[in-house]
Amino acid sequence: MLARMLRLRLLNAVAPAYFFTATAVTFILHFGFFLPTIFPSSGSESPLKGSTVLHTSVFLFMMLNALGNYIMTIRYPAESANDPMVIPVCSPDCSDRIDAHYLLNGRHFCKLCKKVILKRDHHCFFTGNCIGNRNMRYFIMFCIYTSCTCLYSLVLGVAFLTVEYDISFENPLTFLTLLPLSTGYFFIGGVSGLQLFLVIMLYVWLGIGLVCAGFCCQQVLLVARGQTWCQLQRGTLVQSRSPWRSNLRDVFGTRWGLGLVWPVRTVETSAEAHANPKAHTE
Repeated sequence: MLARMLRLRLLNAVAPAYFFTATAVTFILHFGFFLPTIFPSSGSESPLKGSTVLHTSVFLFMMLNALGNYIMTIRYPAESANDPMVIPVCSPDCSDRIDAHYLLNGRHFCKLCKKVILKRDHHCFFTGNCIGNRNMRYFIMFCIYTSCTCLYSLVLGVAFLTVEYDISFENPLTFLTLLPLSTGYFFIGGVSGLQLFLVIMLYVWLGIGLVCAGFCCQQVLLVARGQTWCQLQRGTLVQSRSPWRSNLRDVFGTRWGLGLVWPVRTVETSAEAHANPKAHTE
């Protein structure tokens, strides 16, 4: 158990560093390689092309929303219960694969945060805190824009390899064999380190984009059902008394439309949540 907790705490520290590193690398590749190569300027004094401005605006919009919602997820962490801070003892039948102890009224204890979290969904290692009643909306939007940014980067990366290195992706098998072939050619000197790094980033963007998209769909479905991931892991079926639209409004807030295009606060404050205790019941 001690070794497992050490691994989890190490992951809790490494994951945010990985996220910021991948973000910085993506930003540098876009403005240092992709855009200048795919949309070259005809002269040093010529104005920027409309296509360059369009792609730059789209990329910055998605990147700023991903980073903004990431910051909002950390700035407004899941709310702690008002109960005295007592760390519950793990029962003998508690599964090690579930990092939470079921308490009462939708409260769960997180071993990493060492807090009793209201409506705890899961612990996000990339943000270093729990996802719950206050930051679920920002976490979902973070997943959406991270997925869009990664898949958009994947498309530009493929276009860059096509323009710069004459790699054709007309055959669907090209992408499947690109990484092993590039690795082999790298060791015999046929591929540069930059080319291999770009190929690896294509697979990184594809993996992160698909995982975030799938995870986002799962979270939206759970929110619409009025259920959390902790409850799903424990096999607890929640029959929500509220319709799915009401459940979504409780998470995304009344100004949900504004929150779709800009990382602003759309969820009610914790004081309003405490005023309505039914919001914390299962």
